[in-house]
Amino acid sequence: MRRRSPVTPSSDHMEKGTNKSQHSRLCVLGLLCAFFWGFLLYFHFVIIGGRSFQATSISSESTTLESLPAIRPITTSRPIPAVDIDRVANYDKSDESRDLIVAQPKTPKPEPVTEPETDNLNQQEHFQSVTPPPKPPQPDSSIEQKNNDPVFPFTKALRTAENKSDPCGGRYVYVHDLPPRFNEDMLKQCRSLSKWTNMCKFTTNAGLGPPLENTEGVFSDNGWYATNQFAVDVIFSNRMKQYECLTKDSSLAAAIFVPFYAGFDIARYLWGYNISTRDAASLDLVDWLQNRPEWNIMGGKDHFLVAGRITWDFRRLSEEETDWGNKLLFLPAAKNMSMLVVESSPWNANDFAIPYPTYFHPSKDSELFSWQDRMMNLNRKWLFCFAGAPRPDNPKSIRGQIIDQCKSSNLGKLLECDLGESKCHSPSSIMQMFQSSIFCLQPQGDSYTRRSAFDSMLAGCIPVFFHPGSAYTQYTWHLPKNYTKYSVFIPEDDLRKKNISIEERLGQIPVDQVKMMREAVIDLIPRLIYADPRSKLESHKDAFDVSVEAIINKVTRLRKDLIDGRSDDDFIEELSWKYALLDEGEYVGVHEWDPFFSKPKPNDGNSESDGSAAEAGKKSWKNEQRDHS
Repeated sequence: MRRRSPVTPSSDHMEKGTNKSQHSRLCVLGLLCAFFWGFLLYFHFVIIGGRSFQATSISSESTTLESLPAIRPITTSRPIPAVDIDRVANYDKSDESRDLIVAQPKTPKPEPVTEPETDNLNQQEHFQSVTPPPKPPQPDSSIEQKNNDPVFPFTKALRTAENKSDPCGGRYVYVHDLPPRFNEDMLKQCRSLSKWTNMCKFTTNAGLGPPLENTEGVFSDNGWYATNQFAVDVIFSNRMKQYECLTKDSSLAAAIFVPFYAGFDIARYLWGYNISTRDAASLDLVDWLQNRPEWNIMGGKDHFLVAGRITWDFRRLSEEETDWGNKLLFLPAAKNMSMLVVESSPWNANDFAIPYPTYFHPSKDSELFSWQDRMMNLNRKWLFCFAGAPRPDNPKSIRGQIIDQCKSSNLGKLLECDLGESKCHSPSSIMQMFQSSIFCLQPQGDSYTRRSAFDSMLAGCIPVFFHPGSAYTQYTWHLPKNYTKYSVFIPEDDLRKKNISIEERLGQIPVDQVKMMREAVIDLIPRLIYADPRSKLESHKDAFDVSVEAIINKVTRLRKDLIDGRSDDDFIEELSWKYALLDEGEYVGVHEWDPFFSKPKPNDGNSESDGSAAEAGKKSWKNEQRDHS
């Protein structure tokens, strides 16, 4: 059977049908796509988009807040420093001035956001709600920085005082471990420490010297030694070893002690040595200190050292070989440190006077109390006394008049201390006379001060001073500001020009007042003596304790001034002697003692100081030959 051929439409008809069908299908597909994408966009932006937007906003806000640096809680116990709070202070050892080094750029003022209180701080945290500033440059590695708060190198040390459970808070002392050439090696060569005196025996017993025998009953049974008046270097250093608040962490230190035997060093070379030899150890010490990290904390302003000599031995004014002493206290680095000496300069600010050592060094409270009771109840038969030698080569000295009045008075006692007078070298003879007298005359020696003043007060004898530089402007840490409570002041000109009677002047003081003055002197005894360095008094501060406390207070005030942006631009160094005499709120001005402290000029015969500082230092060496001149 033959198959029928399929019918094939014409090309025109086929083209028309095909176009019509494709067009319909495209329209349908287009509508479906439009509907689908419309629904998808609606679902994305309206349903999902709203939630996503909220989550994104919250996340962004949280991230912004968390990325901002927190500001350390601000306390109201101290005023906010006037200086930029974003600065970090540091000292450049090459500069003596206090220079603040900017550690980070200033950021916009933060807006506080209240947060819950914390148990540790009990204060509100504050956060910045602005765009975070650029990352600040890193401060020096020696500076502890926390929460962008300005932190000084000594901040950690100051904070220790806030720890009430720490008995040493704010009292820590760091001691430099000096090479032995600066201290112990000198003791090994003790025969070279003085031209006239073998110091070897005086450096025994931790610097107290050999024990004194109480054959005449003048002393008590324990605590008495033949102490040399220039031995404070080693006594103080050994006493520091017993200090209860030593630390090996210098960042905690309220002060830094330098155990350099400055007095022993210069004593070796004062006679017959050139200035290079005299200055060598001082320059070596300064170089050693400046290379220590502790120096950079405050450029040495928190360092202190002790020298058991008068300040003039360390203040050579020139580079002339014939000039006296070394230049330790004139070195730029040393001007930043505090030096404790037995006599300070009234015109300089980097030295402070501490008492000469006496013969009494109790090891326990009972020895001190027993001595004070005994001095209070003594029968004193002499109205006044004087132990010393005349100064015939000094026309301004009043010692000649004092000696004459002692000799002519039935109420005065004299112990002349010429080189041939052996009793002046006997501690028992001197102390016996002081114990038998109501008043003890203390004129200037070759310099302002004398050890005899402290020996006499130890004996309960009321001191009579003739120059304010002999005590009142010197030992301001250890003696009351109101000198009339414990002493009598008779200006030198009253003897030199008016020729007043010492016996008459002292005899006019009422008996009740004399008793109160004696009690005041005896109450001062603990502050004027150095306890045995191998022990410590429990109930009283001795001269060492008073000195260390004063240094710590000085350094602490300086540190707080730096934090608060205060400066001492108005300080006048040549009037240094006046500042310690001021009461709170007082300012330096004209003082009744100004004539006593007109600054000496070399070869100025009209100076109240009886010549230059060099001459005073040179003459003071006669004390090596006569201890109580």
